[in-house]
Amino acid sequence: MSFLADPKYFKRRRLMFLFKKIFSPFLFPIPLTLLCLIWGLFLLWFSKKQKTGKSLITLGIILLVLSSFKFVPDAMLRPLEYKYPAFSQETNADKADIKPAFVVVLGGGHTSSDVLPLMSQIGYSSLARLIEGIRIQREIKGSKLLLSGGKVFDPVSNARIMADIAKAIGVKEEDIIIETDSRDTKDQARIIKSIVGDKKFILVTVASHMPRSMALFKKMGMDPIPASTGHLVVKTNVLSPSVFFPSSGNIEKTEITVYESLGLMWAKLRGQI
Repeated sequence: MSFLADPKYFKRRRLMFLFKKIFSPFLFPIPLTLLCLIWGLFLLWFSKKQKTGKSLITLGIILLVLSSFKFVPDAMLRPLEYKYPAFSQETNADKADIKPAFVVVLGGGHTSSDVLPLMSQIGYSSLARLIEGIRIQREIKGSKLLLSGGKVFDPVSNARIMADIAKAIGVKEEDIIIETDSRDTKDQARIIKSIVGDKKFILVTVASHMPRSMALFKKMGMDPIPASTGHLVVKTNVLSPSVFFPSSGNIEKTEITVYESLGLMWAKLRGQI
């Protein structure tokens, strides 16, 4: 029996998926900071553990400062984002004799809606992946655009939304393949292998997600050509005044770093990579 038809497989996957989604956010900067601050205030107001309460509040403030200024988040996220390069014919000149049959785009979430335009139904991450995938697919004549992403917390699959957007901006329907059964990156690797077989393909996802994606795909015996996109850490020699102020964007970088680091750790612990 194929894993796609095994009900026990799907039950285990659902339980593990929910476990990750429920507990991992507690380690993100905002929930962790609030937990420290609220717990610390509770101890200060309603207990005699004044020293512990002060220590927790101090820890919460330190976590907030470290995650909201540019220097620490950039230093943490940069190794993930720049491990694999963006795709171009020049940077892949050594593979010039290989003509990839597929350009695989891993979905990055969406919110379907009857009242919003298509472009507003996916976020920056998904849009960056999709546009880069379309660019590469147009560059490599004869390749197919394989859009991957199932239903997670939405009744419409991520791949379907991406396909609708791709067709709306000019990609031919016959050049699009959609994969709508996956719930996470491991599922995507399993299912995509059954679609592409031994054919060469380009893997498109955001730069921070690429190390984990490549590790999972290689563990499945595949050797995709990486095409990183959606970088948040930009190398520049220009010093902007915004560097010296906290921002929610820097907190987002910290959250992404924590999320991907936890994902890599989880995959290693479970022998997936």
